[in-house]
Amino acid sequence: MERTPDGTPVGVDDPYEFAGRCDHLTGDGRCRFALERAGDDREFAAERRRADYACVAADEDADWRDCPHYRSTTDAKACARCGLEEVRIAHDDRRPLVEEHHLSYGEGSTEGGRQGEPERSPDSESNRSPSHEITVGLCRWCHTKVHKSFARVDDDASPDPEAVAERESRRGEELGELGFSSANERYGDDRRGDE
Repeated sequence: MERTPDGTPVGVDDPYEFAGRCDHLTGDGRCRFALERAGDDREFAAERRRADYACVAADEDADWRDCPHYRSTTDAKACARCGLEEVRIAHDDRRPLVEEHHLSYGEGSTEGGRQGEPERSPDSESNRSPSHEITVGLCRWCHTKVHKSFARVDDDASPDPEAVAERESRRGEELGELGFSSANERYGDDRRGDE
């Protein structure tokens, strides 16, 4: 199983099985990285320019892992393991229900067998270390289970009862904000005495 730079498990054998659409991919199949950040990798940008900025993985024989700048990060709206949906309340500083969980940290990390860390699982598709940032959304409860036990991201799991209670509490607050109450109901008759 893949591991973080700290040595805790990330819950998958091959992060690319969970990799989604590249963050740099435009709606028309071009590479936004090559278009907007050509100075960061001139050789890559020149290569993409010759291919009319087509995405590396747009080729039928290519894969996401073939692109040096592939990156797939989550919007963290739902837990990939148990399906718990995020409920955010405006101007509320409470910890989110769903957090970003790294399956792969990308270039420069010590993850996946680099610099003395544990090697990748021998049964994974490729024994080379992933070099791309790949994240999924996990609720706080599943996130803890993945890092502190043998839980996997692809387990058939139900939301933790505490997670459901917290979500419903937030939904109740959200619905309370939608209700209409007149100024008289909110402030009562006390304000008339101030006039």
